[in-house]
Amino acid sequence: MQKKLVRKNKKIAGVCGGLGDYFDIDPTVFRVLFVASVLLFGTGLLLYVIMAVIIPEE
Repeated sequence: MQKKLVRKNKKIAGVCGGLGDYFDIDPTVFRVLFVASVLLFGTGLLLYVIMAVIIPEE
């Protein structure tokens, strides 16, 4: 079965849930990484919004 990257387990837009399912990692890891990138680099929010628009829903 081929994996597809889709938004799921929605907390905000489902990006982290989809990434966690695709890579078989807990979505909390991706949520922490996005928050850290927002606080440290400021690019995480832009990346999250772009991914929310590009990645299809489940």
